[in-house]
This record gives sequence, structure tokens and C-alpha cells, in this order.
Amino acid sequence: MSKPTYTIAVTGLNAIDSPGPGLAVIRALHDAESFRVKIIGLSYEALEPGIYMHDLVDKTYQIPLPAAGLEILYERLKYIDSVENIDFLFPNFDAELYNFIKLEERLAQEHDIKMVIPTLDQFESRHKVNLYEFGKEHGILVPKADMIFNPSDIRTAMEDYTFPVVVKGKFYDSGIAYSIDQATNYFNKLSAKWGVPVLLQEFVHGSEVNVCGVGDGKGNTLGAVPMRKLYITDKGKAWAGVALDDKQLLDITYKLVKSTNWRGPFELEFMKTTDDDYYLLEINPRFPAWCYLTVGTGQNQVETLVNMGMGKPVKAFKDYQVGKMFIRYSYDMVVDLSEFEQISTMGEL
Repeated sequence: MSKPTYTIAVTGLNAIDSPGPGLAVIRALHDAESFRVKIIGLSYEALEPGIYMHDLVDKTYQIPLPAAGLEILYERLKYIDSVENIDFLFPNFDAELYNFIKLEERLAQEHDIKMVIPTLDQFESRHKVNLYEFGKEHGILVPKADMIFNPSDIRTAMEDYTFPVVVKGKFYDSGIAYSIDQATNYFNKLSAKWGVPVLLQEFVHGSEVNVCGVGDGKGNTLGAVPMRKLYITDKGKAWAGVALDDKQLLDITYKLVKSTNWRGPFELEFMKTTDDDYYLLEINPRFPAWCYLTVGTGQNQVETLVNMGMGKPVKAFKDYQVGKMFIRYSYDMVVDLSEFEQISTMGEL
């Protein structure tokens, strides 16, 4: 039987020191065994490296920033679909996901563009500012946290904490503060970049472990691979990691997916203490930038998600190869200035 060819649009083409997941998702799509792909990149800035990686991305279109609103995004996607006939779309940034969730049904009905993403309730309930209550509801340890809207509130909030504390941006970025002044400095930087509230969170000592997985929306986990960070950048991003054999961590993951009926991809970020307690730090409602490791362990979760969205039968992965590592690297591409000019002026390349 011949394989179908899907036209798949992917955001998150940046590859800076805090890389987007787009390129890892695209590599997983090219490795899919059940279908072939034509990749349409969706970029926000003209210097996103994925735009110029023509061996991975067939064509790129710029799309409006999330703040532009639903209708402007819809009209741009409508135009792109009229040219490319998109079958499936991968939004890969937290900040853009709200708009895509709101447009999911409309894009499916009017343009037959499929997505498999969390529901709005799931997206909102796992937000950093709601995570502590989320943990209590689902019986999972979560560090205590407070929302901070004004730097003057930090001193009052610190009456319930001891230093160090973690200061987290609304969508991305964080810092560990050892004083009021340092916490205030982080607040100013993070609120200027991502807006308020900024999160003040209890610091938990331990080692960072993450899980990349997929839920089918009915309580079943279609795939899950735990990873321990081996090298962490100054922004807290994993630059190297290794797949773990951790039954307890997987059990927590299965429980969480079942109790929430999670739909779509996810990344769970935990801190494992010396007492073997697991504190949930974040739930990211999309694939992480390290998701290509799951392909290396024998679970192409990206392929499974597409087949699920296209109405194909899918089976849950039963196991994975422990001890597989990823090591991230960067390299310089040489591209023609004319390509940069074209994407900057025409919005297409």
C-alpha cells in the first residue's frame, strides 16, 4: 500500500539558546514510517533558522504575532491554506496556543485543517498561575506559588517563603532569587517581556526530570518517555539529556493523563528530591524542544499524533529504549541575503 503524503504546517522554527520545538517536530515528521510529508514553516521573525533549512522545510510563511488577534491569524492561515492545502498543523509555542485552540473547530470545518491540541479548559487549568491548585485537585505534589502583579508585593509574599525562591515569567523564562532585590530585578525583566502576573514559587532541591508524551483525550497515554537533564543552560534549558527507566515517574504521568483526559502532546517538568518525591514544576501543553529523543528511543510520538488527527488507527507505545541520549548543538548556516529580504518583505520563502 502506498503511503499518503500530508502537507503539515509547523510553528516554532527558532533555534536560539531557548529553542522552539518546531525543528525537532519536523525531524520526527521526516522520520515517520506511515506517511510522507511536505513541511510548511510558519514563522514570526525573519531570522528564525528553520526558514532557511530547505532540507527540512519546503516553504515558509510569516504569520502575525499572537497579540494581533484571532481574525488576523485566521485570514493569514486561510490564505496559506488556499495555496498549500494544509492537512495538519502543529502549534509549538505556549503563547500562541490560545489562539489556535479558539480557531481549531473553525479551521477543521471550513478548511479541513486538523490539529490535536488540549482543550481550552486543559490549557487554562495547567497554567503556571493555576498549577498549585491543579496539583491539589489531581493529588500531585506541586511547589507552593503566588502570583505577583507588582514588585512591591514581593516583600509581603516572602513572609511565607524562605530564600532561594524561583521567579517565573507568565509564559517562559525564570530565575532563582536569593534576596528581595534579586527577586524584584527578575520581576521587572520577566514582566516587561511576558506581562503579569509573574510567579513566585517555592524552590525545591533535587534533580530535574521531564516527561514527553501524548494523550488521546480519553484518559489513555499513547506514549511517554522520561528524561533526566544532563546539561542545563543558564536559562534552565536542557542541552543534553538521557532517557530514564523510571516507573514511578511514568505512573504519575499515566495518572495525570487519565484524571485530566489530556488531549495532545505534553511535557511534564518535575524536580525529584533526595527522598524520591516528585514535585511537578510545569505542564507544557505541546511537544518540547527535546522531543526528537522520543524518536531515538523508539517512540515517534509526533507521527502518532498526526495519525490520530487524520483519523488513522493508533496504538499506545508499550516501551522505549533506556539510555538513549540527546546532545544539542549549534552551527552556522550561510544563506543568501536575498532570501532574508524575500521573507522580510514578501512574508514567504
